[in-house]
Amino acid sequence: MKYFFSHLTEIDSIIIELDKLDLSEAQKLHLADLIDSSLYHVVLDAILAELNPDDKKVFLNHLKEDDKIEDKIKSAADDLKDELHRDLKEAKKK
Repeated sequence: MKYFFSHLTEIDSIIIELDKLDLSEAQKLHLADLIDSSLYHVVLDAILAELNPDDKKVFLNHLKEDDKIEDKIKSAADDLKDELHRDLKEAKKK
């Protein structure tokens, strides 16, 4: 699924590693969906952490004013991708 932040959070490298595992296509698709969902939630958490509960419009201001929110989104996504790469590497060892 494409989100407004998709250009910041490519997961191609994770999908390539999934393809190297001995899994059925259905399993790979399921894992890819889980990865996509995890990434979505990590990004939302990164965004919501920046918002004042009383003023949700702050998010729009961050985007409009280029307040480095994209850098924070990319950082959160990169951290998750690194973790997933470690997990996949460990899975290959088993």
